[in-house]
Amino acid sequence: MSCLGNIIWIIFGGLVAAIAWAFTGVLWCLTIVGIPIGLQCFKMAGLQLAPFGKEVITVDTGDGSLILNILWLIFGGLELCIANLISAFFLCITIVGIPFAKQSLKLARLSLMPFGKEVR
Repeated sequence: MSCLGNIIWIIFGGLVAAIAWAFTGVLWCLTIVGIPIGLQCFKMAGLQLAPFGKEVITVDTGDGSLILNILWLIFGGLELCIANLISAFFLCITIVGIPFAKQSLKLARLSLMPFGKEVR
């Protein structure tokens, strides 16, 4: 199921979103200060490309991730979370879209506070 779900996800927008995340990550990594944010963008790109069969777990990294999560939340994380929640809402309209809505909710949770999280 996860392979078929990932193929359908990629066809209907996952590839475009993953490319956008990767491009954003490259732009952030051009500056030394933006490298941690760029790495989180690459994490989001990988999950956006193939979210089925992956889980997001919390890793204890200390207080640095809390500060970075607050900055991420202020500078775009909230908007990304809201966009994924809206996507999940519209995907839940049909029964076929419910598994895709679950993946969109996973992306919303990660896009809200990505620091201190690991994708497996």
